[in-house]
Amino acid sequence: MSLPIEATEALQTFQSASGWEQRARLLMQFGDRLPPMEDADKCEANRVHGCESQVWLVGELRDGHWQFAASSDARMIRGLVALLLLRVNGLSAAELKQIDLPDWFNQLGLSRQLSPSRSNGLNAVLQRMNELAG
Repeated sequence: MSLPIEATEALQTFQSASGWEQRARLLMQFGDRLPPMEDADKCEANRVHGCESQVWLVGELRDGHWQFAASSDARMIRGLVALLLLRVNGLSAAELKQIDLPDWFNQLGLSRQLSPSRSNGLNAVLQRMNELAG
């Protein structure tokens, strides 16, 4: 399964980072670039359960391809979610089910950043995406 263009670019950016501090800074920048979510979308119905911090997710099917939007009240999580969105936006429901989350963050060099609770939270986000995609 090929990577979306934005995911490929993100991967190259992270792989050329010289060390952990630079990757952490990049992570924050990706989170800051996440398009703001409408306040109306930040409701209980869109909240992802299983995350320690607040994460909201909405999805829309366009021509057989999913487009997700998300936000979080935690900056680090926002960055991780932004990178997850780059990886999954534009995929079909079938492709979405094949996403290997640990492998994606491993390729980005961010595995160290994924504490068990963050990892569980991101898995909850991916699971919610799959539920929306049905």
